Amino acid sequence: MTSQAIEGACAFAWRNYLLFHSGISEDDSRRSALYRYVTNLRETGEYDFDLLQIAAVAYLKKLDELHDDRGARLAADQALAECLESRSAQPDT
Repeated sequence: MTSQAIEGACAFAWRNYLLFHSGISEDDSRRSALYRYVTNLRETGEYDFDLLQIAAVAYLKKLDELHDDRGARLAADQALAECLESRSAQPDT
């Protein structure tokens, strides 16, 4: 499941990214940067597929805005932390 979660989250984010950026090549360096970011998240213990997808999309968005891998990672990590906080604040049903 580990590689499937990584591959799935990256594929989801990359497909959506390409929908908004038609001039980008399939083998653009941002794709490999995305894969490294999501792989790193997974290695730090994030297993939730939905959260991996959210982080992947946030990472690509911030990478475009900031043009800086480190800044994009920090911003995506912050978005992920906000999602986790929101989930923990919701009462169990």
